[in-house]
Amino acid sequence: MTYQINEEIRDKEVRLIGDDGEQLGIMSSEAALNIAIEKELDLVKIAPGGNPPVCKIMDYGKYKFEQAKRDKEAKRNQHIVEVKEIRMSPGIGINDFNVKLKNGQKFLADGDRLKVTVRFRGREMAHTNIGEDLLKKFAELCEELAAMDKNPKLEGRHMSMFLSPRVKQ
Repeated sequence: MTYQINEEIRDKEVRLIGDDGEQLGIMSSEAALNIAIEKELDLVKIAPGGNPPVCKIMDYGKYKFEQAKRDKEAKRNQHIVEVKEIRMSPGIGINDFNVKLKNGQKFLADGDRLKVTVRFRGREMAHTNIGEDLLKKFAELCEELAAMDKNPKLEGRHMSMFLSPRVKQ
């Protein structure tokens, strides 16, 4: 957000707030600018929609620096949710299934969404129920960590479902 500062403020009258937060009342923008210059600070229009517009006396450079610092801190603390994918085939062995399950649970524990896909090849398309059962079993075993977003759905030769991590209380 860009603010109008000092000479950029062309309004006839402004409501002025001092550098210590106290209301100094309504005055002409020239008088407000003179007060800011006397204190060696900037006049910043913070609420242009007000009637009259609200201006504040502050050190604008310091304000912008602190704002950038707050934005950087907020960005550093946020977690970007990624969608991880696990692929299987209908004839997957029990040990392979357990390895995929363990990896899926690790992804969910890290707070990522999970897409679980079963790929059908050739005559496996005649037995899509096996893939659906496999996906439902996977979701059932991840139930304490995740909630199912989308039920298993067949799209071409792939059957997919989405799992989202449960919110920790």
